Amino acid sequence: MAEDIHDRQKVKVAPSVLSAHPLKLESQVRQVASAGADMLHLDIMDGNFVPNLTFGPAAAKALSSMNLLPLDVHLMVSAACLDWAVPAFAEAGARYITVHQEVTPHLSRTLRSIRELGVRSAVALNPSTSPDFLPYVLDEIDMVLIMTVNPGFGGQAFIPAMLKKIEVVREMIDRAGVQCEIEVDGGIDAATAGEVVAKGATILVAGSYVFSASDPGAAVCSLKMCSRGR
Repeated sequence: MAEDIHDRQKVKVAPSVLSAHPLKLESQVRQVASAGADMLHLDIMDGNFVPNLTFGPAAAKALSSMNLLPLDVHLMVSAACLDWAVPAFAEAGARYITVHQEVTPHLSRTLRSIRELGVRSAVALNPSTSPDFLPYVLDEIDMVLIMTVNPGFGGQAFIPAMLKKIEVVREMIDRAGVQCEIEVDGGIDAATAGEVVAKGATILVAGSYVFSASDPGAAVCSLKMCSRGR
């Protein structure tokens, strides 16, 4: 997994298709890929763990089959869905699969099962979730996803208090000496990108900022420039 060693000079951008126009999805994905996006973020919501319904494995497979960007699948689903969702999205072509710490009492087992399927494992933390459990699973994950809004809907405002959480998680990872990305999702735009990168984030998820722009590709480029302080 050498390509995932975090390099703060090369922050990755992962546009979230939750905010893409349903009738323009293919063209918009091609735009962000051409502009240098690094991953494609896919929010899977079940209407139970979060109050919304989004995509299924068929959508993930279609996006993966475009062979443009690695697929970053974020499972915002209840415990009852995990047993089928993890293998289904792995088969659909996910590069990363993220599960929520809040969902399963057997987080370590779930993370190992993701890796056993040949997919990179990740854990997400809601805004009110403490990162105190992370040292116990850091050797089983490739990425930590820090939610900087409450999950369920796009277009929400960034929660500034999450900057401290990003900093704490970065310190945990560095202290452990492991190779683990920090992804941040929620309210990421030209104003907040530099702030979260300064605290240690290495992957920026952006939905509304990218896909509500008149030129999604230009929005991706602006995030990369902002994250480098330019």
